[in-house]
Amino acid sequence: MSASPPSTATPLPVRIAGALVSVEGAVAVVVAVVLVVRGLAGADESVVNGFGSAIWFAVLGGAVLTGGIALVLGHRWGRALALVAQLLLLPVVWSLLTDSDRPVLGTVLGVVVVVVLVCLFCPPAARWMVTEYADPDDRPDDRPA
Repeated sequence: MSASPPSTATPLPVRIAGALVSVEGAVAVVVAVVLVVRGLAGADESVVNGFGSAIWFAVLGGAVLTGGIALVLGHRWGRALALVAQLLLLPVVWSLLTDSDRPVLGTVLGVVVVVVLVCLFCPPAARWMVTEYADPDDRPDDRPA
């Protein structure tokens, strides 16, 4: 008698992480739009700098948003984008907490980053990631008890 194969359904922690990462990406895209509007309105002294920053936020925010949506939909490749984004946000959190007058923003962002990392490294998420790459003969769940 053999056990049933592990479920390939996307675990709730992965979907939560995907939703939070999607919000991070959407915020970056909104910042890009705001920078473009400010540049067109002449609010920035250096319009080129505003547009350059807008392009930066649009490209990275779009990638992060795409990765978050991928996780919500159960695509494993979104995890890499989400992890890289969180690791890149850690120094931003540190800077907001220590070198700026916005520690509340740093605290909120820090909580989001930690929650996403915990969700992506929790046991159900790790098992979900492994199911695509594991050989059916090597899965511990498939061995008779």
